[in-house]
Amino acid sequence: MKITRLVILSAIPVIILAASANIDANATPLSPITAAAQPNIGVNGYFSMDRAPRGRTIQAAVVLNIPGGYHVNSNRPSAKYLIATSLKIDAPGGIKIGGIRYPPARMRSFGFSNQKLSVFEGRAVMRFSVAVPANFAPGKIELKARVRYQSCSDKECYAPASKAVSMWIDVVNTNESAKRANGNIF
Repeated sequence: MKITRLVILSAIPVIILAASANIDANATPLSPITAAAQPNIGVNGYFSMDRAPRGRTIQAAVVLNIPGGYHVNSNRPSAKYLIATSLKIDAPGGIKIGGIRYPPARMRSFGFSNQKLSVFEGRAVMRFSVAVPANFAPGKIELKARVRYQSCSDKECYAPASKAVSMWIDVVNTNESAKRANGNIF
């Protein structure tokens, strides 16, 4: 009787494991819950010249590089619930930042909306001017640009995001030459 009882007690864990394996084998697998990764929106800052002469105004731009298959809402979205793309520039005291000029938006249709939406796709160039007073001290200055946007694919939108970029330039005397920057931003 002791042996029979021992055999039954040792068989119970095996029966439980077999039963649970049988339940797991027949259960519908659950797909893992993962948050979709946001697209990698590039943010870069540029000046029209490689130096800023005192007493002059130069042009600058912040460029969004939006991967194919994605878009961001424009600065004037066509629906109130959408997050507008915005650019804010912080500059040292005395430096004046001119109004930001956003690129023309495209009106596009997407599966998640019944109306066309105002969006930026591909490369979006946001331009502004930088005025340096004639009495500003020569030296390196930093403009801090911060872009806020909401990116979307054709099927879903992601949480709003912000990216910052530091833009450095040398302020020089007016008689020093200011070379044009390379590139075709302007």
